[in-house]
Amino acid sequence: MKPTPIKPYLMRAIHEWCSDHGYTPYLVVAVRGKLQVPMEFVKNGEITLNVSYNATRNLQLGDDFVHFSARFNGVSRDIVVPIGAVVSLFARETGEGMAWEPEFAEEGTEESERVSSLRPVSAAPEALSASEPDVASGDDTEPDDTPPPAPPAGRGHLRVVK
Repeated sequence: MKPTPIKPYLMRAIHEWCSDHGYTPYLVVAVRGKLQVPMEFVKNGEITLNVSYNATRNLQLGDDFVHFSARFNGVSRDIVVPIGAVVSLFARETGEGMAWEPEFAEEGTEESERVSSLRPVSAAPEALSASEPDVASGDDTEPDDTPPPAPPAGRGHLRVVK
């Protein structure tokens, strides 16, 4: 009998710590093989996902897979990530967390076949509210190290509305 790996337990603990302290947990996933992630947001073979309870629906940090639904540019998508593809889980605000080496299943193995056939249970469309936060509004991509552009010179463009 194969022993249960410690990684899923550590991931759940870090996620709980982030949630308890009001931090935003980010999950970095190495994209290779059959993953169910929005490929248009993949950069340099990795995708960074906001996995806070506010940004996800039906989040499950299981022993083998991470499952959840999230909105990307206003469209709800089901995300399925094998635990082995998780590179790190950290708090956006502090950078504290943990990193791991990605472990990919070989093609034709039982785990790689389960990824391609697995479909998480998603919420009914009417249960999704219009006020739900948009995951792809900037929180799901890798943080930029470049400073924001300087504001234009001159007077501001604010006006008082009564």
